Formats: sequence, C-alpha cells, structure tokens
Amino acid sequence: MVAAYSYFSPEEYLNLEANSPMRHEYRSGLVYAMAGGSDVHDLISLALVSLLRSRLKGQGCFVHSGNVKVGRNHDFFYYSDVFVTCDPRDRDNRYMKCYPSLIAEVLSPSTERFDRGAKFEDYQQLETLKTYLLIAQDQMQVEVRQKNSFGIWETEKFGPADRFQIVGWNLEISVLDLYEDVQFLGI
Repeated sequence: MVAAYSYFSPEEYLNLEANSPMRHEYRSGLVYAMAGGSDVHDLISLALVSLLRSRLKGQGCFVHSGNVKVGRNHDFFYYSDVFVTCDPRDRDNRYMKCYPSLIAEVLSPSTERFDRGAKFEDYQQLETLKTYLLIAQDQMQVEVRQKNSFGIWETEKFGPADRFQIVGWNLEISVLDLYEDVQFLGI
C-alpha cells in the first residue's frame, strides 16, 4: 500500500471521504486510495455476501460489502470486502461500523501482505471481532482466523473439498460455494 496523501487527522479524512468520488482507507494519519478489483474478487465477495445474508436472516445481523467503512477510535477506517455486524451500536451510523463480528478480505497481490499483517493487527483491536477470513483469488483456499473462548486467535486453512464453521453461529460454509462461477485465468 502506498499512501496517497500525507498526514490527515481523522476528521479531515472523514470530511475528504464524504466528498470524494473515489474511496480511500485511513491508517494512523495516512490516507490510501483504493484500487479497483478483478471480476474474480467481485464474484467471491458477492458469493460470501449472498451466503451470509441467506443464513443469518432473522438473527438481527447485517451483512455489508465493501461500501461501508469499518473503523476504530479514529485509528483506522477500512473498506472490508465483506463484514457482519450484529451489534445494535452499529445501527447509529450509516457510513461506518465499529462492532463487526466477522470480517472477510479477498486477497489481491497488492494487498495480501497488508491484509495478513498490519490490517489484521488493527482488526484485532475491535472488541467484537471473532472471525477473520482471508480468501485467495488465485486458488480455492480460505484461511479462517477465529478467536477461541480464551481470546486466542487460531488459524486453519481450507481447500476445495472442505467446509468451515463460523464461531458463534450455527453456520457452515463450503469453500466450493465461495468460488461458484470463478474461472482461474491468472491475476
């Protein structure tokens, strides 16, 4: 990630973002322009949104795509590819949510290192986050990071023949379902 602008206060960033035709993310005073994604990235994100929406219906949870910010204490504001919030405190702001329980990022060559490292470190500061999904777009692989009952993050990887559980919900997802209609042509 390359910063698009030098230091901004959180308030300056939020003002910029409210009036900008393109999206930007914010981390510790630096603002980063968001690049467009591939069709594979989009298909995977939409598949996950569809699966989560259908299975969480009626549970008081809301599934969001990459158009609503996830933020914390003005330290960071990210456009997660997919996230779920069930916390009533997230109903007060239409543009930003602070209490997600699940966040998913579809990995891109330009952001994979950041998504696995510094971004995950930031996300771990969110008090309600229990599950972080890292979904590859160059192969059928999902890395599931979940906080156990002791508050320790555990990681498992799943391939094409696998299904994985989401902590806290009676929810199982097939890896194949996430990659429906995806053709791997290279990135």
